Amino acid sequence: MQTALVFDLDGTVLNTLNDIGTACNTALAAFDLPVHPLKSYEQMVGNGFYMIVKRALPDNAKSMAEERFLELLNAAKQAYAAALCVHTRPYPGIVEALTVLAQKEVSLCVLSNKPEAMTQALIAYYFPQIPFARVYGGREDFPLKPDPTRLLGMLDEIGCKPCQSFFIGDSSVDMMTAHAAQMTAIGVSWGFRGAKELLQHGASRLLNEASELTSLI
Repeated sequence: MQTALVFDLDGTVLNTLNDIGTACNTALAAFDLPVHPLKSYEQMVGNGFYMIVKRALPDNAKSMAEERFLELLNAAKQAYAAALCVHTRPYPGIVEALTVLAQKEVSLCVLSNKPEAMTQALIAYYFPQIPFARVYGGREDFPLKPDPTRLLGMLDEIGCKPCQSFFIGDSSVDMMTAHAAQMTAIGVSWGFRGAKELLQHGASRLLNEASELTSLI
């Protein structure tokens, strides 16, 4: 039975921070709410777009009416969808590492909390040459990570056992997802959260350069 390498998206294979932050700031400004330095969005991503926007609200607006919040959320999503690929780039060495892994007896997959259409669009745009077996994002009919439901379903679809597979990500959410699915948790230090958070949440191994991904298989 094949091994699967399942990758998180934001902060793991793609540096999406500036495009996410810019979109959220555009929506916040349109609603006369304060904006944030783009780097501050490193601590807001990871639990889906709803939570990014929720975390971006100032304290005096966190109790805004749900209807108004959903308008803000929709504005942020629209701004992001219109500018997915402005500043976003693969992390150094990622394309090369994935190209090497694609030549091995391994299934490559992506599982993100980013809305599924956006996740698939980004992977198709930046990695057209990589034969991913599955590329899944957030959907209303599945719980988001760290719930393992979608991840386990993915592995079952491609015929890979969790105990023989790896989940690779840059945040505590990803490490918790891996453990919930009984997979090996691999942390990448080049992403949004850093080594300390990854180790505190059970990373079995910490990678500091993308080229190290090829040593997993």
